[in-house]
Amino acid sequence: MANYSYEYVLVRYGELSTKGKNRKDFIRKLRDNAKYALKEYPELTYDAQYDRLFIHLNGADYEDVKDRLLKVFGISSFSFAIRVPSEIEAITEAVFDLVKEDTGTFKMETRRHDKLFAMSSDEVNRYIATKILKNTEMKVDVHNPDHRYIVEIRKDCTYIMPEVIRGAGGYPVGIGGKALLMLSGGIDSPVSGYLTQKRGVAIECIHFASMPYTSKAALDKVLRLAKKLSLYQGPIKVHVVPFTNLQLEIYKHSDESYAITVMRRMMYRIATGLADKRNCTALVSGESVGQVASQTLESLQAINAVTTKPVIRPVISFDKLEIIDIANKIDTYDISIEPFEDCCTIFTPHNPVTKPRLDKCELFESRWDYASMVQECIDNVETYTMNFNDPDVQDDYF
Repeated sequence: MANYSYEYVLVRYGELSTKGKNRKDFIRKLRDNAKYALKEYPELTYDAQYDRLFIHLNGADYEDVKDRLLKVFGISSFSFAIRVPSEIEAITEAVFDLVKEDTGTFKMETRRHDKLFAMSSDEVNRYIATKILKNTEMKVDVHNPDHRYIVEIRKDCTYIMPEVIRGAGGYPVGIGGKALLMLSGGIDSPVSGYLTQKRGVAIECIHFASMPYTSKAALDKVLRLAKKLSLYQGPIKVHVVPFTNLQLEIYKHSDESYAITVMRRMMYRIATGLADKRNCTALVSGESVGQVASQTLESLQAINAVTTKPVIRPVISFDKLEIIDIANKIDTYDISIEPFEDCCTIFTPHNPVTKPRLDKCELFESRWDYASMVQECIDNVETYTMNFNDPDVQDDYF
């Protein structure tokens, strides 16, 4: 994109167009989320209309604004623009001013939102293209141009843009309610959180810590992952569960092959109780079918039996390489592969059962008063709030 003094950003809604009577709520939420993402630029002003969100830059650096808008879910695409009167000569001069430093091929694209404008879209394209062809060495290529010059003619003004930038898509975070993400230190759960946010669902996180078997470094890793996810919704609460005592009881009273299944059932019980306290409608997990022993369909059925909450598993059918691709995209992969073990890996049994029976799970659980320990875990969570604007996690968190 040419180095130009752009005045506006035109934000296109994309999927919001399907929302009918709820459209106003979606647009309002998108505007609020964009304002939060750009809160470091108080000079910006916002005008949310039915078909576009207009952001007046008022001198803000458009490259910085671009980087932030790329993280806002609900945006199909956006363009930086200049604004001129809806008069053909003013439009032509403004486009030509954009063209002067460009070379190669171009294509004109005009959209008339004002159907009373004296010229058709095709006539405007031809009129402007004629001036460019006469005064530069550029050529027209309507199929694969080097440059696209976009003109949106409205009744009160016209916007001129040099390109369309693809947005993050999805729905504005928060419009779909709130869910509790089971955030480990691995690759899969941050990706699941990101994909849940993309569908408009805000997240809080729950993490199970087994001190001293897990380290402060492992917790620091999880908090940094949450900080990465906060780029897409703002501050994220991370609820850290003191899981050591309950985990030791699981291994004391369960057959080793069933320990992981029983442990996951306890995690889901705790997550369900905390979700109720935090008004989270669903749980989110990074489980993927067949990836490990606890993620066979039979295991998932046994684990799910302890909760009535919907369990969202966004990566359920993804293979590992697909998950890694997204983790790299959202910049969580390098953190996830740091060698600090979580509570799911430190006590991994040698031969975990892949087709657990529900009656056996219940038999092992009947051997001790797990319910009081589950409640104790819920009552003693420690909560951190992570925000992408905050400094990196330091020792004084602990």
